[in-house]
Amino acid sequence: QVQLMESGGGSVQAGGSLRLSCVASGYTASMNCMGWFRQPPGKEREGVARIYVGGGSTYYADSVKGRFTISQDSSENTVYLQMNSLKPEDTAMYYCAAVDSAYCYILQGTDFVYWGQGTQVTVSS
Repeated sequence: QVQLMESGGGSVQAGGSLRLSCVASGYTASMNCMGWFRQPPGKEREGVARIYVGGGSTYYADSVKGRFTISQDSSENTVYLQMNSLKPEDTAMYYCAAVDSAYCYILQGTDFVYWGQGTQVTVSS
């Protein structure tokens, strides 16, 4: 089993920044693809960014490219999401997810097995 715990959400004005953290515990050795997803109010969940833990390759949704950065600290079993130039449309519950898969570059939300409880991000105009 793998447990994921997100933190770092909050309220910020448009143009501001936040950094989300996701700490993994349990049997994390094989969790080689981790991702951030979000669910805006009244909308479906969408992918934000993924990282292939083994090689460090990263993948982003078009809506966040150039503004968000996913990174990892393997020694701390932690994945981060640095969010800059935040917009009101970034308001959502953000979730961390993990899966044992080498196909990180094509995975969708339904492919991920382990999920955190989420952390709320609210961006005001």
